[in-house]
Parts: sequence; C-alpha cells; structure tokens
Amino acid sequence: MKTMTLTKDKNRFFQGLDFLSYALEAFAVIGFELLLAYVIEINVYGYDFRSFNMWQSILHWTLTVIVWVFGGLYVIKECARKSGVDLIRNFREKSLIRGTKEMSLTQWVLLITGTAFCLISTWLDWGGSKVLKEFSKRGPVLFTFQYIYYLAEVFLVLLIIVFGQYAFEKWFKNDKIPYGGIVVALTWGLGHWFTKGSLVTGISTAIGGFVFGGVYLLTRRNLRLSYLFLCIMFIL
Repeated sequence: MKTMTLTKDKNRFFQGLDFLSYALEAFAVIGFELLLAYVIEINVYGYDFRSFNMWQSILHWTLTVIVWVFGGLYVIKECARKSGVDLIRNFREKSLIRGTKEMSLTQWVLLITGTAFCLISTWLDWGGSKVLKEFSKRGPVLFTFQYIYYLAEVFLVLLIIVFGQYAFEKWFKNDKIPYGGIVVALTWGLGHWFTKGSLVTGISTAIGGFVFGGVYLLTRRNLRLSYLFLCIMFIL
C-alpha cells in the first residue's frame, strides 16, 4: 500500500517515466541474446550462431528462453510492486472469450486486416510459408525449440507494447494512439537493424511493431487475445 501511495503521489511525467523504464527493461531482457551470442558463445565455441550444430542451437535457444521468461516475469512483478499495475492479474481476469465479446465489428475488421497484412508480408518475404520452410530447413527438433523461442520473444514484445502504452498515455492522456507500437518500432526495430545488418529488415520490423501496438488497442487491451494475434502475425 505504501508503494502504491508513493506512485500515485508522483506527477504524470514521472509516472510515465516509470512505465517507460519497464518497457526498456523488457527490451533489455531481449538484448540478453546479444550478450549470449556475441560475447559468451562466440568465445566458447570460436564461431557465431550461424555455424552452430543442432545441440549448440538448442542450448542457445533454451538459455535464451529461460532468461527471457524469468526476466519478463521480474519486470511484471516490479511494475506490480511499484505501481499497482498487475499484468498477471489482468491476464487471469480477462479471458479469451470475454475479450472476443467486448470487441466491436470495426475492431475485428481492423484486426483481421492487420493480421492479413502481416501474413502476406511474411509470405512475400519468405517466398512461401515461413513455417513450412523453417520446418523443412531445420527438421522437427530444431523447429520445435525455435518456435518456443519465438513464443518467448512475443511475450517480451507484448510487455514493451503494454508498458510503452501506459507511459505515453500518462503523458498525453490519449488512449487512441498505439504508443506501445511506436516504442516497439524504435527498440525492437532498431535492434533487428543492428543484429541483421539490414536497414530494410529494421524498417519492416519497425512497421510490424507499430501494427502490433495497434493489436493491443483493438483487442481492448486483452492480454490473452493480444498475445494470440501477435503470435499469429509474428510466427506464421
């Protein structure tokens, strides 16, 4: 109760900074993979992840997922303790079915349009089904671990969206703009530009991140429904 009182006594600017810090913490958790790949593993193996064998890839994804999940949960707990915004409670209380009933026809049309845009973009980028191509390339074992990795990544991207949205709404008192998507575009998008070495990849990721931010608002901030659609857009 004391922590929540202190948070409420802060002005909107500092409350927004707190939420933005949680978004950046979630992004920093994603960044652990850079430390693992470009500092630890490259010194242990003598080569980067593009040359990993099956077991090295599995170990990489497993360690990354463990840190991502526990790191994300830590940020959620920190936010709940300091601000009273408890995403775990929100996730439990807002069911998937309830979320679908709360949405208007317009929201569904926009959501499905955005999903179709992402799926078509992925299809064109991969020259076909991303899922089938990755399964064919990696085989069932590596494919399974990689997609678990994707699920954890979407979890952290959603946290960046949620906390970024809270931050900018505190500052501007406007809940119609997908601020969380802008934060994802500026963090996750730039991160992909750096790691992939491609401006085009960074821009496309940034655009996708902005669309992801719109998903959170269109689902009326239902975390279960948002996560489901983000997984469809990102993974498929």
